[in-house]
Order: sequence, then structure tokens, then C-alpha cells
Amino acid sequence: MNDTVLIVDDEPDIRELLEITLGRMSLSTCAAADVNSARRLLTEQSFNLCLTDMRLPDGDGIELVEHIQDQYSELPVAVITAHGSTETAIKALKAGAFDFVSKPVDLQKLRDLVSAALRLSNQAQTNDRQQSSSDDSIRGSITGNSPVIQHLREQIAKLARSQAPIYISGESGAGKELAARAIHEQSARRHGPFIAVNCGAIPEHLVESELFGHLKGSFTGAETDKDGLFQAAHGGTLFLDEIADLPLQTQVKLLRVIQEKSVRPIGSQSEISVDVRLLSATHKNLTREVESGNLRQDLYFRINVIELPVPALRQRKEDIPDLVDALLKKISAENNSALCSASIEAIRSLQNYNFPGNVRELENILQRAATLCENSRIQAENLEFISMPGTSNEEQPDTNPEQTAQSNIDSPTDKQPVENGTPNLDGDYSLVKHLESVEIKAIEKALKETRWNKTAAAKKLGMSFRSLRYRLKKLGLD
Repeated sequence: MNDTVLIVDDEPDIRELLEITLGRMSLSTCAAADVNSARRLLTEQSFNLCLTDMRLPDGDGIELVEHIQDQYSELPVAVITAHGSTETAIKALKAGAFDFVSKPVDLQKLRDLVSAALRLSNQAQTNDRQQSSSDDSIRGSITGNSPVIQHLREQIAKLARSQAPIYISGESGAGKELAARAIHEQSARRHGPFIAVNCGAIPEHLVESELFGHLKGSFTGAETDKDGLFQAAHGGTLFLDEIADLPLQTQVKLLRVIQEKSVRPIGSQSEISVDVRLLSATHKNLTREVESGNLRQDLYFRINVIELPVPALRQRKEDIPDLVDALLKKISAENNSALCSASIEAIRSLQNYNFPGNVRELENILQRAATLCENSRIQAENLEFISMPGTSNEEQPDTNPEQTAQSNIDSPTDKQPVENGTPNLDGDYSLVKHLESVEIKAIEKALKETRWNKTAAAKKLGMSFRSLRYRLKKLGLD
């Protein structure tokens, strides 16, 4: 049986164009000229998609979107907006519209939109039959059962049914990428690619090439054609982490990509249509970034159509026991080592700590504790915190990293008794301090050799940029 689309538009020519286009996609159609006719048809038969104009004789498309959200929540709605009416499109997305297409209607973009919406509609029917396994999958990806995490899961399930750009807010290490991935995995795009990129980790002169691609010979070093991340994410989801770190010139081009749903590779004279769901995040305050001139206001309104706040770990300390179990299993699998467990005292100590680095810091603490503990049992004394449990964790003032590194190495309290390269365990020895001293020297050497280019230093050290950034902060080098 063919999927059926409800078309709502008061212009006969537009209705006919849409019916012909959808008919060529082997879809059945049913047309209405106003809101009341559309409401009547909705009560008389089932539809897989509603495609509505914004301006109608007896109301507007927003009214119909809200009615369908209230009465037929499983039915995706796409709206047709006037060319350039960005505010109207954003309003429709906030009301619950799946997506929008602008007049004059680009038929290829319309076909892409309809295909994505029908995938969502058919997925909803499948999910009804597989709800329990789906719930288990969602629960497995985001650990915890605190009220704030349960609310986060509910929001993710709802947002996964839309194409609207989502801005995921939260502190560093809170799990913003995990939330983005959960949205993707529950969406109609789950069989497409999920590509995550840290905008702050891309060298400024390569940002546009990485995002939009380039043609051979378009600039020095462009020896072959290269697809950008938008092309690579076609049919799926692109997650731009630390989006506020993008250069202003790139922000202008990104805004056009979002509005036109097409990219122009560097050196190309033509644009390429892309079907991508855009999710973005940053630990910074976007409003302040706009006020300071670091983020364009028009881009702010386009990426922040809907905000999804991810709670900090200190807001859900009751989840720490479950998180500890999950992270220790992950650490065991990654290191091919024995599975450790945490004592009640260790759990209590973790719950008394404020975690400025959130879940990422918890994982780092457990990594170290799992290495130092005995009999695969983590005790409270195996845990090393940035500050004492229960105390505030204020950011340290910026310092020169080279001076800090040297002072950390030369500090008498950090020096460890070592004879002929072998630690003297009879002296005032601390394995933790010794390992930190070795780590500081390696990081300092990598930074010096790369002229303090953190991206290059991370590669030289065999770690991710994000991990290096965390270690610099943890060791007082940043």
C-alpha cells in the first residue's frame, strides 16, 4: 500500500505541482484548500505526511502544525514558506514542524524532505512494535535514572522526530556528544552517517575546506578534490561541537548552507545539495558570544531553534554508582584488563565531589584509580581529585604554559627520589607524583617541538585534542 500525503494549499497551481511531483514518487495524495478542510480529512483517513502552506484563507500553517502535534503526534508535518521568511520557518520548527521548504519550491529538495519525513513516519510504526527494545537502547546510551536524566531522555525522543537544528548546551565533559548521538540513533536518519567534529580543533585556515570541501588546485596543497564534512554526512547527522570557535567568515558560509541546504566547495562555481540534520554544541554562553562579537546573531538564531540542556554531573549525583559501573566496564574492555569495582567509601567520596570536568573527569579519575588499586577493588584513597571532595572548584587564572610546565617540573614537592633512572621506594616517593612528572615532561616536549600547536602536539602524543586539553588543565599547564 502506497504512503499517503495530505497537501494543504489554497493555490490550485501549487497543489497540482505537488501532486504531480509526489505522484512520480509513487505516493498517493489528498488535497485541501484550507485549515478546516484539512482537519476534516485528518479525521476521515490516515496519512503518512502533511505538507502545508503557511498562509491559508481561514488560518495559517502554524495553527495546523500545533493541531497535528496535539491530536496526531506521530504524523510529521512540513511547511511551505515564502522565500526569505526565516522567522516564519523558525516559528514553524519550534511549533513542532518536521522541516520546511521555501517558495519557489526546489523539487529536488522537496523530494529529499518527503523521503526523510516518510522514513520517520514508517519508523514510528516500527517503534510501536519494538518499543521495549528501543527503550533499553536509549537507556544504555545515556547512563542514569535521576529525574534530570529521565527528562533528558524524553526530550531526546521528542527532538529526534524533527529536522530542526538543535543546540545542545552544557558544561565540558557533561555528555553533549552522547546526547547528539542519541538524537541521531532515534531519528529517521539512524541508518545514515553520524559525524562529529570539534570546530575548535581544526586549524583556522583549513576550516572551510574541512566543512565544505574543495576542488583540486583551489589553493596551495589542494592536490585532489575533497568532499567536506557536510557531503560526508549526507543522509545523516552532522554534529558541530564548540561551534562558537568557528571564524566569523566561516559562520557566514555556514549560515547559507543551513538556509539553502547546499554547499559550495572551495574553487567550485556551483552548489551541491546536501541532506543533513545539523546539531551543534558549545560549553560557552552563546548570548555572551553574540554580545562580544564572536558569534553572528543571525547564525545564533538559526542554530538555536531548539535548545537541549545537558545537566552537569553535580546535578545528578545519584547517577554516580551506575556511571561508575558503566565506566569501569568500558575501561576494562578498552585496556583488556580485569574488571574493577568501587567500594562504598569510594562511591561516597565521588558523590561528595563537585566534578568541574563532569563525566569526562569521572572517567579520568577511574582510569587512574583502576591502575593503582589492589585486587581490582578501588578504595577512596585510590581516587585523585582536582580539589578536595566537597570544596568549590574555581577556575585557575591563565598562566604561561611554558613557565607553568617548567615550574611544575622544578618544584621540590613534585620531585621524586630517583637513582640511576630507578625510583627509590625507600625515600619520600609517590607513584602518582612521579607519573605526573613524566607526563608533564612529555607534554612540554611535544608542545615545544610543535611550537605550542596543541592539535599537532596531541597527534605527536598519540591522543585526541580533547584529551590533551583536559590533561593540560588537570596538570595546571593551561
